[in-house]
Amino acid sequence: MIQPLRLLLCALLLAGPALSQAQSTTSSSAAAASAATAPDPSRITLVIHGGAGTITRALMTPEKEKAYQDALNQALDAGYAVLKGGGTSVDAVEAAIRVMEDSPLFNAGKGAVFTHDGRNEMDAAIMDGRTLAAGSVAGVTVVRNPVRAARAVMEQSEHVLLTGAGAEQFAREKQLDIVSPSYFYTEARHQQLEAALAGERKAGTPDQLNAPSATPGKSKGKRKGGKAQGGKAQGGKAQGAVLPEEQIFTEGKKYGTVGAVALDQFGNLAAATSTGGMTNKRYGRVGDAPIIGAGTYADNQSCAVSCTGWGEYFLRATVARDVAARVEFASQPLPQAAQATIDKVAKLGGDGGLIAVDRQGNIAMPFNSEGMYRAYIRATGERKVQIYKAD
Repeated sequence: MIQPLRLLLCALLLAGPALSQAQSTTSSSAAAASAATAPDPSRITLVIHGGAGTITRALMTPEKEKAYQDALNQALDAGYAVLKGGGTSVDAVEAAIRVMEDSPLFNAGKGAVFTHDGRNEMDAAIMDGRTLAAGSVAGVTVVRNPVRAARAVMEQSEHVLLTGAGAEQFAREKQLDIVSPSYFYTEARHQQLEAALAGERKAGTPDQLNAPSATPGKSKGKRKGGKAQGGKAQGGKAQGAVLPEEQIFTEGKKYGTVGAVALDQFGNLAAATSTGGMTNKRYGRVGDAPIIGAGTYADNQSCAVSCTGWGEYFLRATVARDVAARVEFASQPLPQAAQATIDKVAKLGGDGGLIAVDRQGNIAMPFNSEGMYRAYIRATGERKVQIYKAD
């Protein structure tokens, strides 16, 4: 027994310096990690979008242009105030999205488009780039701010995606703001649906789903037919009577989304996206916005991305994750990675755009449609709000 004990003591004595060195190395690594995430207010960056589509000056009135610019600035102010106050990137993107969800101008929350059945079904997602935690909801009809429900899924459940009635029950249990479906009614969105239905009845295609365009970057924009709940629109307008100057409200009649990406003073990234989907959608259709890796993604190792566009193509191209992968694994600069991914969408026949930011504060806002509501603000207070392709 004595001999084995002596061997054990010798082993411990010999291992002492090695263990001490390992502990020192671990302490040094922890210190380095702490230093890397030390608060630095000069990092702060926030980028937002309010949808992409056929957005041209020819369809825009000065009053409507100012309304969109004001709404985008309000969203920037909300998110930027969070970041300047020491808040996290997750807090900031939620704050910016909620402003746009509360505005009837954007296809999200209050301004959500109508489905074929005359309902408003909304989707949203949020992701924390520091932890890769994510949450999303799809097909909700009574949650005032879907982005809040998405965050609750991320932080207060073991799940990532909840849908329909289950997501609404979860939102009620978490005491989120629940409203009547009538809260989401807007005359312009209802007229948009009526125009789509009338166009399909005239074309004799009341039961056909949207068909992908045969021309890359161009879309047919055709819809299903039938009658929406509620019959004739309010306000005395004939069904299908959407004035040319009102078409800008529809983001090209196909899609619209709001999104935000942020870098906080701690060097952490986050992304969030919210949408009402496509006008006249059927069968519980869900697009890319609530799908992590397609319409929304954030990872401190690469970047944060929020997308807007024809969701089916963004799903097939896993757009948000593709941008991040190009940055992380191919070491592509963020603007190059973002543009290459949008080019891939165009080759498939899809259109739309995205916003992105990396940990160095580099931003990207590429799109292949006529326009995209977009804006950014930096730690210095520098801000820019843009709408058209030529901006």
